[in-house]
Amino acid sequence: MIWSSFNEFILMHGYGGYVWGSFGLTALLMALEFRQLRKINQTIFSENPPS
Repeated sequence: MIWSSFNEFILMHGYGGYVWGSFGLTALLMALEFRQLRKINQTIFSENPPS
């Protein structure tokens, strides 16, 4: 798609709220998953340090 302005790109013909909301929610969930995995990994290694 070709937009004539940056504002048109952000609005995406009226669907910008859905697109950017979905993008933001996905980014947030991925960051939370990464944080949770890091926390679990640190817990495992603090209980069982590598030899």
